[in-house]
Amino acid sequence: MTRFEIPDMTCGHCVKTVTEAVRSVDPVAQVQADLATHSIGVISNANAMSLSAAITAAGYRNTPSA
Repeated sequence: MTRFEIPDMTCGHCVKTVTEAVRSVDPVAQVQADLATHSIGVISNANAMSLSAAITAAGYRNTPSA
């Protein structure tokens, strides 16, 4: 699982937008969001750089972590 810290993810709409961004790269990706820590966990065959780029393109700063 790849984790992303997303400081600007603060509500359900943000979670939906970030999830859609991840799934634009990998339609079957599993996304687990945690609003309390402003982070998501992603299980995907796509690499972290591609996922991060999609999240950034959706308007959210993010930092991937292992």
